[in-house]
Amino acid sequence: QVQLVESGGGLVQPGGSLRLSCAASTFFISRYAMSWYRQTPGKERELVATITSAGSSTNYADSVNGRFIISRDNSKNTVYLQMNSLKPEDTAVYYCYAKKLGNSPYWGKGTLVTVSS
Repeated sequence: QVQLVESGGGLVQPGGSLRLSCAASTFFISRYAMSWYRQTPGKERELVATITSAGSSTNYADSVNGRFIISRDNSKNTVYLQMNSLKPEDTAVYYCYAKKLGNSPYWGKGTLVTVSS
């Protein structure tokens, strides 16, 4: 069974930072584009950031551009999301997503990030 496991979520004050990790345990991410999505109750899941398989290109949602950084370490089979200058509106469940051309995508189960004073 394919597994993507997110970690690093928690409670942080506005202006603080968190780093999320997503580790794959049953496949190698090196050929997959990896993304982070987030979702709050009553809203659609939102694409936050994407990184290409080799890590040569990244894209961000306008709402996080300049504050979040997506990166990957294929040798550790892990992708990261460094979140800085966090705002209350960043509160959400964050999901890891893996996609390779011709394959169905894989999702993690999510990690909750709460930004509150």
